[in-house]
Amino acid sequence: MPSVSNIAAQTLQRQIFSSHYQAGTALPPQRELSESLGISRASLREAISMLEALGLLRSHPGKGVFVTAGTRPSPKDLPAGPSAMPPAAIYQLRYVVEPANASLAARGARGAELSPLTASLSAMQAALSTCDLVTAADEDLRFHLSVAELSGNAGLLAIAEQFKAQLAFSLRLPFADRQHIWQTFDEHQLILDAIVAADAAAARRAMQRHLLAAAKRVGLSFVQP
Repeated sequence: MPSVSNIAAQTLQRQIFSSHYQAGTALPPQRELSESLGISRASLREAISMLEALGLLRSHPGKGVFVTAGTRPSPKDLPAGPSAMPPAAIYQLRYVVEPANASLAARGARGAELSPLTASLSAMQAALSTCDLVTAADEDLRFHLSVAELSGNAGLLAIAEQFKAQLAFSLRLPFADRQHIWQTFDEHQLILDAIVAADAAAARRAMQRHLLAAAKRVGLSFVQP
């Protein structure tokens, strides 16, 4: 079941895409906006944080929260990640852990065990078809957590769960590059194909290429371990 902040992010996303809030204009003050949405200011701040990562909003301290024109922010303008972890560090951590998850999943997962991956990929495709970036990013997270679970390694799954907030944040960032939102889906399809084929080496490479490409869409680079 979606969280209150997730539902609020969905509502604001629709209002932005319908031009209820136009590019370049500021959102109403948080107190007014939280009352109109019927949520707490804490939930509203979380929703705004989601939309900032997706490139739909940008906060300017002392001035307010503004609707963007749909352009990818420069690396220096990226919002701060959870626990102040820099985005490049999150991608570097993922590059260490997630290719191993994909490789192990390809070695062990079979049949019905793969249904969470296919379901999340189908849901992502449907969301992208309607430019629902909030849902697409949620399904992106579900895909990566499912790969971690299918690795069969309790330690690797624990790492994914421990850094779930950072993972979710980093997955939203590439969708700010509106011209290339379908690349995420295509890259996930290659990862899934390799896992289905039980090709551990191909699954590892597909995940590595996905992470490097996603970071590039964000405008980031990191030292590959």
